[in-house]
Amino acid sequence: MKYLLITLTLLASACTSQSQNARLATTDNSSAISNKDCDIKKVTKTDKEWKKQLTAIQYEVVREAGTERAFSGVYWDNKKEGTYVCVACDLPLFSSETKFESGTGWPSFWQPVDKCNVADKVDNKFGMRRVENVCARCDSHLGHVFDDGPKPTGLRYCMNSASLRFVESK
Repeated sequence: MKYLLITLTLLASACTSQSQNARLATTDNSSAISNKDCDIKKVTKTDKEWKKQLTAIQYEVVREAGTERAFSGVYWDNKKEGTYVCVACDLPLFSSETKFESGTGWPSFWQPVDKCNVADKVDNKFGMRRVENVCARCDSHLGHVFDDGPKPTGLRYCMNSASLRFVESK
């Protein structure tokens, strides 16, 4: 319970934006996933199959929309060059070229590798209205996007390390 309260406090303070999230303005009030113009073949598995494939923290984050503690994930300060892929289905999500230090304790990026690979969902949990990001192929929870990031997009994709696997460039 103590860790849950700490996590929620950190999440509310570090992964929220003071200004109205610009992405919310383009997302309707439903929880429908965006990316209607993208053609990505879905991966579906049973809970039993996901639990067999993923570690306990990975399952909690990607299948139950959990959040790892700030500064606890393996990639929040990774400086290597490469690509971050979905831990559940290996879909390429983010490049190290768009990663930046946000000070939040979670890996942050200013844009995905391909806009079709990261889908948006309205998230109204914890009394906040945010834009949740999910993998477009397997619907795994990745994190949230905010409009307080650096140029050129002004976006901050605040991701969980537990939802990512890093593939280093050769």
